[in-house]
Amino acid sequence: MQDLEAAQIALGYTFKDLDILRESLTHASVTDNRLNSNERLEFLGDAILGYVICQYLYENFPDQLEGELTKIKSAVVSRRICAVISGELKLGDFLVVGKGMTGQAALPQSILAGVYESVIAGIYQDGGMEPARTFILRDMVPWINEAATSNHQQNFKSALQHHAQRCMPSNPNYLLLDEKGPDHSKCFEVCVEIAGKRYESAWANSKKEAEQAAALATLMQLGLLQESEDGTLQLKEDVIGGA
Repeated sequence: MQDLEAAQIALGYTFKDLDILRESLTHASVTDNRLNSNERLEFLGDAILGYVICQYLYENFPDQLEGELTKIKSAVVSRRICAVISGELKLGDFLVVGKGMTGQAALPQSILAGVYESVIAGIYQDGGMEPARTFILRDMVPWINEAATSNHQQNFKSALQHHAQRCMPSNPNYLLLDEKGPDHSKCFEVCVEIAGKRYESAWANSKKEAEQAAALATLMQLGLLQESEDGTLQLKEDVIGGA
């Protein structure tokens, strides 16, 4: 018999309608009619998960273009990550499956990912978007930060933006200080200004590259970068963890 009380403790959410929770934890292999399983909830949960992650990325990564946001989303909203989170929550222990699956040492990744999505939809159906959003972001934000750091380690503007949002009185502004050379081969000098304070400027062959170089110079001045074993510059772990 399902321990629905333990399941709710694991989820960190108390259902008003336990039938919704029961449905979200019922695999098609144990039902005579797949409409009585969690498959429809899994379909809905997949859409809710994608929406919540997209909204979070849009609001928290204002310096990233659509393509870069898509890369982070794809890395996070994946069967592998959903299965990992499902495993950490031990959702497989609460899932009712058919006799042919009860003897397996571990449930397949696809089933673990599916029950995570069905539970998301269950919370949404029972309590609305806000508790569903809270449930998703509780476990997904660290994965988002890891994906963002991995995909955009060299995007120093983004790193500085996140640090400023968390720890500084205002967002960084990029000031064009000077430009030299003919129109077809100009160089640009840019510096970062935060809350009235200007940081070390940098030159580059385009404004975009100069802004990245200025952000790098600012991160170095703020002591937020470290050199890795291969000689590349990376954000310090405490900065990454707070992102």
